[in-house]
Amino acid sequence: MKGLHIGDLFVKVPVIQGGMGVGISLYGLASAVANQGGVGVISAVGIGMTEPDYLKNLQKANLTALRKQIQKARSLTDGVLGVNIMLAVTDCDELIRVSIEEEIDIIFIGAGLPLKIPAQIGLDKMKTMKTKIVPKLSSGKAVALVARYWDAKYNMVPPAFVIEGPKAGGHLGFSPEDLKAENIQLEDLIEEAVEAVKPYEEKYGIEIPIIAAGGIYDGHDMREIFKSGAKAVKMGTRFVTTYECDADIEFKNSYLACEKDDIEIVVSPVGMPGRVIRNKFVDEIKAGEQKPYKCSWRCIKTCDYKKVQYCIARVLFNAADGKMDQGFSFAGSNAYKADRIQSVKEVFDELKYEFEAKELEAATV
Repeated sequence: MKGLHIGDLFVKVPVIQGGMGVGISLYGLASAVANQGGVGVISAVGIGMTEPDYLKNLQKANLTALRKQIQKARSLTDGVLGVNIMLAVTDCDELIRVSIEEEIDIIFIGAGLPLKIPAQIGLDKMKTMKTKIVPKLSSGKAVALVARYWDAKYNMVPPAFVIEGPKAGGHLGFSPEDLKAENIQLEDLIEEAVEAVKPYEEKYGIEIPIIAAGGIYDGHDMREIFKSGAKAVKMGTRFVTTYECDADIEFKNSYLACEKDDIEIVVSPVGMPGRVIRNKFVDEIKAGEQKPYKCSWRCIKTCDYKKVQYCIARVLFNAADGKMDQGFSFAGSNAYKADRIQSVKEVFDELKYEFEAKELEAATV
């Protein structure tokens, strides 16, 4: 495997661990991945729920917890660390500020088009800060739009893009109809994104790597998606069933116990489809059962908390905490392939072996 360059940042192994909230990927998993040469990512989504007094002030708890988690991860690794932040969360700007103050290496920004991020951060700061801003998008068209806007307004472009396809876990940037039809392929999205950045690579004299995400589980998958022009992969599901993953063992067991047919799409209270592992709780919400809750703070901009059936943040945190009867597991389409708990090192060793075996096979044909 070749390393990955994101601006002046070098990643030894082109594997980025997906940021999984609420409470799935924190400092433990992120530091372990970074120590193997990949990019370890802390999810900032609902991170304050890990604080004991978060109900008093969730916004303050989010910022406190994010700072703590970055500092803990940094104390355990000299590797590359990232933070995953959603534009859709109410405190997006504050989470970005804390991440930059803590000199996180990369901010992966998703759940929207980050057109105005450079202006919000400040152009002078954008040009000098250590932190790289990498948009996570769902199409080559969106990549072209962001690159064109940044180029015209700020005379710069993002140093990389993540393209997340329809087989990813969690909230998805596709319509339920497209997901049901299964007519969108990650390979096509990657090729479109690669073409979209070419004019800006030529203009600025830089490489703008495209990072593939969604449905990539092993080294064979990596090798195949690299043929489409991706320079790295972003994997969440594969790292859930590791010792170092920050989720409770019952969350991990839900992956180990699931079959392919157990993985399905639900409609989230925030108005987006999401891929989950079916359980009793999922059956109950699909049957229309109301799950009462008290909204301590409107954490997602698109959530009409007075009308929704359940609180997605609370449900996800319950699952991360092992309370599977009160929540469900977000999971990618290949979660059923997990058959044991491994160390992060073992996952990396397998990925490298599978990738190189595929390369050797291709060379001998």
